[in-house]
Amino acid sequence: MLQQESQHTEWKETWRDDYLRWVCGFANAQGGRLLLGVNDKGQVVGLPDAAKLLEDLPNKVRDLLGIVVDVNLHTEGELHSIEVVVQAYPNPISYRGHYYMRSGSTLQELKGAALDRFLLGRHGRTWDGVPLPQFSLADVSAPAMVRFRQLAQRSGRLDNETLAESDAHLLDKLRLKEGAYFKRATALLFAADPQRFVTGAFVKVGFFESETELLYHDEVEGDLFHQVKNTLDLLLTKYLKAVISYDGIVRVETFPVPRAALREALLNALVHRDYAVTAPVQIRVYEDRLRMWNPAVLPEGWTLDTLLGAHSSSPYNPAIANAFFRAGEIEAWGRGVERIFAACEAAGTPKPVLRYDPYDMWLEFPFAPAYLKALQTGQRQTKQVTPEVEAQVEAQVEAQVEAQVELSATEQLILKACEDQATTGQKLLAAAGYSQRTGNFKRAMERLLSLGLMAYTLPDKPNSRLQKYKLTALGRQWLHHKNKV
Repeated sequence: MLQQESQHTEWKETWRDDYLRWVCGFANAQGGRLLLGVNDKGQVVGLPDAAKLLEDLPNKVRDLLGIVVDVNLHTEGELHSIEVVVQAYPNPISYRGHYYMRSGSTLQELKGAALDRFLLGRHGRTWDGVPLPQFSLADVSAPAMVRFRQLAQRSGRLDNETLAESDAHLLDKLRLKEGAYFKRATALLFAADPQRFVTGAFVKVGFFESETELLYHDEVEGDLFHQVKNTLDLLLTKYLKAVISYDGIVRVETFPVPRAALREALLNALVHRDYAVTAPVQIRVYEDRLRMWNPAVLPEGWTLDTLLGAHSSSPYNPAIANAFFRAGEIEAWGRGVERIFAACEAAGTPKPVLRYDPYDMWLEFPFAPAYLKALQTGQRQTKQVTPEVEAQVEAQVEAQVEAQVELSATEQLILKACEDQATTGQKLLAAAGYSQRTGNFKRAMERLLSLGLMAYTLPDKPNSRLQKYKLTALGRQWLHHKNKV
């Protein structure tokens, strides 16, 4: 019996021209051997037309695939077999207009995003470095450029002279232009709406009661720098609940996932994802965990162990990664995953779970049991709080209330209407003197909620038909202060 089939070996009992697909697959992968006259158990069964194939196969492969292979005749007693030895080719090889690649012990036809990746790689290009004729300087977002200049100046990785140059010259210095055209990376980094040019270039966030029950969701759009910032803000203000404690009079908010780990995970997902896949980065938040997904491709030869261990920097989107490095948002040493795990360890939160399947990267942050217990019981931890400290906290709250911007007449009416008990939005509408929701009423409600004077009774279900609004402690302080004046 011969060596078993593997990534580099395939057995066939006879020859059919369709097997040129396997030759093509070996040439596009790491090379290999096609053994003819061998059954699926690895036993030589003989090849009656071996002599003719020995002469015909080299010419057939050359004419249909454009490559040269070694064709060798082997004999075991009276049984003949043929070995076709295929070298790996640096340029893409096709068979009748189709591209194939050997993967494990299977043959895969490359299509769609996989074919794009393959062809770009064989031509020494990356997806984000391809010219984008539809994008021009007029599509560059002024706020995005301002944001980048601020970040780069703070990082010190671009000198002031470069940052003072025009947008066109700065983009050229960032190597985001090829000839007369800007690269795809430019649209993702600096377009106000990257989705005009790249489908799926946004982040989708959802809160799930179960794997199938979605309670509410948001989409974060804009250039990549703002996507990182706005997604992080959204997670910390709406999706993740903090356990509150006091260190003296200092209020401490403890989130289930450290901010540094979340930020690093977002950066990895947006900078290194495969934008040829049209699905957005997806973040699923549950009561006991947060799960982040992005379409990803590991460098050739890498495994999950490589990613989790010490490794060199090999960005999938080098043009995007360079801009984020200049802005001081990432390091250039391949330490992103290591920094995520280190941040969780430093904060004492559970170790994240990283899973990779071809083109799918999942990163899950489990929430600590102690955090979940504190959340369920409404526990508030206080460190070294004495009556004197409590009085200081109260005075601090009072000072905060007095420093609030004066509320409008509509805002005061709404606040007063829910002073005694939780109230529906419809009753608040009537109390403010409106017969239907208007932009003014909506803005007033949003402002009271954002100031923390009023809160949802069902914070996890803001759009629920059972939703009501209640006065917070700060809201009561405001009304009390107002009544005293």
